[in-house]
Amino acid sequence: MARWIDVSTSQHQLKLFDGNRLIKVYPIAVGKILSPTPSGTYMIINKQRNPGGPFGVLWMGLSKPHYGIHGTNNPASIGKNVSHGCIRMFNHDVLELSSRVPIGTRVFIHK
Repeated sequence: MARWIDVSTSQHQLKLFDGNRLIKVYPIAVGKILSPTPSGTYMIINKQRNPGGPFGVLWMGLSKPHYGIHGTNNPASIGKNVSHGCIRMFNHDVLELSSRVPIGTRVFIHK
């Protein structure tokens, strides 16, 4: 069974699954009211280390243009609705997650 990611914007949680088995739960920050994280099913299409700016140590782009899962240079923001729609993680968490999921991994985003 393939690995996949479940993102709950209301619970500020990203869950990594292997088939039906939950591997790990990570705390996240999501989009604010004016720029919400888009619900839907996407795929990880690229990974970039040290992208610069506010994206922390790693960027994983989603199949929805301009959206991704990334680290942060503001760890106090995790657990809040603060981003422009991206999914923000602690830097150590996004590195761990990236090492566990290949490009092509399905990402299911919901409330």
